[in-house]
Amino acid sequence: MNQAQTLPPRGFKHWWLKWRFHLNILLILIPLAFMPKYFADMRLFRGEGGLGEHLQADIPVGRWSVSLAEMRDAAPEQDGPAGYFKIFNLALCAECQEGVKAIYLRIGKPRSLRAAGSIGFGSPYRMLTSLPIPQRTQPDAHIWITLEGWDGQMYQASVPLAEASPATAAWLAKQGGKP
Repeated sequence: MNQAQTLPPRGFKHWWLKWRFHLNILLILIPLAFMPKYFADMRLFRGEGGLGEHLQADIPVGRWSVSLAEMRDAAPEQDGPAGYFKIFNLALCAECQEGVKAIYLRIGKPRSLRAAGSIGFGSPYRMLTSLPIPQRTQPDAHIWITLEGWDGQMYQASVPLAEASPATAAWLAKQGGKP
């Protein structure tokens, strides 16, 4: 009898038949490793986890007060050629939602309402905005909050960037004014 006929078949088919069960178990276990982050994100998006990181509560802006928090405690993320952005959440106080038309965020004091910055969108209890972070910004810069009232008036307040987002201030210090 030929010895080649008695050896078990080798190759991909043999390997697949032997390991397919184990590979299927991996396909179930790998997504489970990402579940804690997913559930933490869902808590944050539903509002159960608060507004976010480094909450700056009750910032007086005109006759209203605003709470500001960064979405994640991380450096700004690059969004292609548009540059670097940081996501912030805003919330008006429960008693002061009447009379506010729009809320804007910007690094550096805006010259006018036309240059007020990125607009917050969403409900008054949880607004989201994606704030552009220029690379040449100094780490001691301020985030300016601009409220536009239905009466046409503009109200402003500022928060130090290092308090609102320490990771962004550290990232800017590391950049060192690079273009």
